[in-house]
Amino acid sequence: MTTAAITTPAPRPIWLLLLCASRFATSLSFMVYAGALGPAMQAWGMSAGEAGSIQTAFNVGYALSLVGSSWFADSLGAKRVFLWAGWATALTGLAFAFFARSAESGLLLFALVGLTQGGTYAPSIMLVAQGVPAARRGAAVGWLLAAGSLGYFGSIALAAGLSERFGYEAAFIACGLGPLLAALLGTAGLRGRANLVAGGGVRRLRGAFRFLADRRSLLLTVGYTTHCWELLGMWAWLPAFLTASLAGSGGAGVRGLWIAAAIHISGFLSSLLMGRASDRLGRRAVLIAMGVLGAACSFSIGWMDGMPLALVLAVAALYGFSALGDSPVLSTAMTESVEPGSLGAALAVRSILGFGAGGAAPLAVGLVLDHAGGAGGSGWGWGFALLGVGGGLATVCALLLPADRPQRS
Repeated sequence: MTTAAITTPAPRPIWLLLLCASRFATSLSFMVYAGALGPAMQAWGMSAGEAGSIQTAFNVGYALSLVGSSWFADSLGAKRVFLWAGWATALTGLAFAFFARSAESGLLLFALVGLTQGGTYAPSIMLVAQGVPAARRGAAVGWLLAAGSLGYFGSIALAAGLSERFGYEAAFIACGLGPLLAALLGTAGLRGRANLVAGGGVRRLRGAFRFLADRRSLLLTVGYTTHCWELLGMWAWLPAFLTASLAGSGGAGVRGLWIAAAIHISGFLSSLLMGRASDRLGRRAVLIAMGVLGAACSFSIGWMDGMPLALVLAVAALYGFSALGDSPVLSTAMTESVEPGSLGAALAVRSILGFGAGGAAPLAVGLVLDHAGGAGGSGWGWGFALLGVGGGLATVCALLLPADRPQRS
């Protein structure tokens, strides 16, 4: 008589849970400035241009650190780069929290936060790729990115609430403690794990571009670039659209929480669910579904101004879900398509292209709004439709991917 073996899902290792917790804590400072922007503008006597330049400085620093950390993670090791960037972010986060008290100091210190914080992103994905089997990797990357989305929501909610009640200083300090906690969690979680180092610089340079000769890697890179166009453009303009739609519905703080929830809680759920779905259904199928859904939301939401608020918020939540839902799948698929020794360099190239497109998207939408007569009437519709082009191209890239089958544990 034989007894059939009963299989149960493997428990998530403690180091992965601590890595996700670290990602959440780091993200608590990601949107602190956006959450406390109103009180900070008033206290520092800033114009809109000055206020926007501080966020731009952060974005530029973050993009530079994404590229640099991805590149050096091959030669120095993902663990080492992740920990260095984590502790540097703890220092810059505390410096911003306690010493940013003017437009000038805020610009300098928030730029330094971006320049260090971006260094934790790609190495954390590489650590997951090194420690989690391919059959469960999509879910693991999904957990990691979901933790970041939850941190974004916490950052906005905490900063907005504290700044309105106690001033922007309290918001900066509370959110600035997040990276310190993240560094402590990351150090504890990675204790005892090996720091894997790839080959020499010439090999990395050759591998950085050689991966583009592979059809799957090229399509994933183009898909990621168009995905960033839609996602970062949506993050920049959807809050303004929802603010206009919710203008008559109550207090600003309540509206802010509804907007943050629609965008980032839905993004948390999509990262959590879509990574695991790609393990079961295949990467290609999930990328197609998210591409189609995201493009549909882009082409429709801008024309919904003036419709019932419940409907607008529901579509906004679906938009946040779909626009971020392919992020963990794209990252997971890239770890499976590129040689481990060249993964950091490939992620660096991907970051340049993706954040280059994503950085241009908000400006492009703004130009469409100006040409269409401002944020109203058909302006919103055409502006978001421009982002939908990115979603459509991401769908085409997914359709052209070779068929894949889920890997069984």
